[in-house]
Amino acid sequence: MGRIVGFEISSQDPERAVAFYEAVFGWEIAEPKWDYWAVSTKGDSGSSIQGGISKGPSDYPHGTRIQIEVDSIEETILKATEYGAQVVREKMEFDEFFLAYLVDPTGVGFGLFQSK
Repeated sequence: MGRIVGFEISSQDPERAVAFYEAVFGWEIAEPKWDYWAVSTKGDSGSSIQGGISKGPSDYPHGTRIQIEVDSIEETILKATEYGAQVVREKMEFDEFFLAYLVDPTGVGFGLFQSK
């Protein structure tokens, strides 16, 4: 629990962000699905971290968020809010995982990731 499993770059102009990161860093970026472009950052060393670029809603903090794997999104949300976090997006269900977005007490956004 607590392992960083990915990142997400939230942008109001994701197509422009995709073009930038492909050109500058050579990231492999997939075709979009649900306004989300999956990213592989595999470098020469063979190590990588997976992530994505998304069309963020206008009311969500823009920038880069890490996604933290947890055993239970519900329990983690309860604990995080007890310590001052705010929920930005409640638990969402996808084919193979659940995802929620929070902001910590200092204003830093992050995602919670739970495998099914």
